[in-house]
Amino acid sequence: MDKTLLNDILNAVEGRRDNIINELTDLVASDSTLGNEQHAQSIIKETFIGLGTNVEEVSIDLDKLASLPGFSPPVTYDTDGRVNIVGIHKPKKTVGKSLILNGHMDVVPTGPRHLWEVDPFSPHVEGDWFYGRGSGDMKAGIVAYCNAFAALKDLGYQPAADVILQSVVEEECTGNGALACLDAGYTADAAVIPEPFGQSCLVAQLGVMWFQLKLTGKPAHVLDTSNGSNVFDSLYVVINKLKELETEWNKQEHRHHCYSGHDHPINFNLGKVHGGDWASTVACYCEADFRVGFYPGMTLEYVKEKLQQTIDEADIANDIDVELCYTGFQAEGCEIEEEAPLIQSIKEAHHIVANKDCETLAVTCTTDARFFQLYGNTPATCYGPIAENIHGFNERVSINSTIQVAQVLAVFIANWCGLEKI
Repeated sequence: MDKTLLNDILNAVEGRRDNIINELTDLVASDSTLGNEQHAQSIIKETFIGLGTNVEEVSIDLDKLASLPGFSPPVTYDTDGRVNIVGIHKPKKTVGKSLILNGHMDVVPTGPRHLWEVDPFSPHVEGDWFYGRGSGDMKAGIVAYCNAFAALKDLGYQPAADVILQSVVEEECTGNGALACLDAGYTADAAVIPEPFGQSCLVAQLGVMWFQLKLTGKPAHVLDTSNGSNVFDSLYVVINKLKELETEWNKQEHRHHCYSGHDHPINFNLGKVHGGDWASTVACYCEADFRVGFYPGMTLEYVKEKLQQTIDEADIANDIDVELCYTGFQAEGCEIEEEAPLIQSIKEAHHIVANKDCETLAVTCTTDARFFQLYGNTPATCYGPIAENIHGFNERVSINSTIQVAQVLAVFIANWCGLEKI
């Protein structure tokens, strides 16, 4: 890339610093937890329109998606008004390769809001840090790719290839938003998702499965607990048995090669428990929600078989009934070769902008990259800003890192798609 053009791009993005902070403020101030994404999506829709893209809305048709690979059983069946926003750019003449820039607008719950230093939906800045729920995961990434695109337009350029901007819902629980976009026909030569992975380039991600255990026992007055069957006692037994499977999968002999250097790549998590109805009554019913990770190459069928086998082997009371149900993530793991043109192009852009090598990363979670990589014939990776406390209290994202990500993405777009005068 010509040095003059490079400097112009870097300066154009830096010149949008205030705009980046203001856009991020508007998005973070909008509570977009599951079922509440509409307002934030309306904001990004106007942003996509302002970028000159042709905007379309993609709904989630559960009946249609249910037969597709990658579908996850819904956490909520209420899809009314909960649309994905897609902005489509078409060049005057196609010169380069097409690109999808994807991000998710949904955010996870805040937990007890009084435990935040400042209300999670009252965004604020302290030094280089921008605080608020969803600031890092991943509204800053969406703002970064929008401003990368806008900075090129500020200079009188636009991508010389198709570029599809996507803001999707349900990434945090099913991925069915991204799947709906894939089913609508949006594919490209590559996809980049600016997830907050510290400006590293994703080369692998684990599979993730959610499941729920429903335990039913026998109630009794605690004056004689032997007359009842306490479901929580049995739940402890099941948890310990599942931990044995977690330990087994973390052994080196079971590891996928991308995770050989990780200390503890596989995590099983008990995330929610609801049960019992009285402190002086033996608890006779509970529901427990789990998340398990597993390696690329492990099939969903294999994981389900191992979970059922492990639960069956748990030494629980004979009069406790255990039902295993699946809702939420049924997400396969995936990897992308480090030598792939997409990875090399992102790493090159990072080196040009940051003046240092870009590290690669095998993450121990899932992202929507799997849909492009596994089912959409679209090589995909993640490259996004430095963030802290995602899914925790006082979530925050680095402003300087967000701006540098926007610069990297602008350079990457110029190299990958080519540029043409507007």
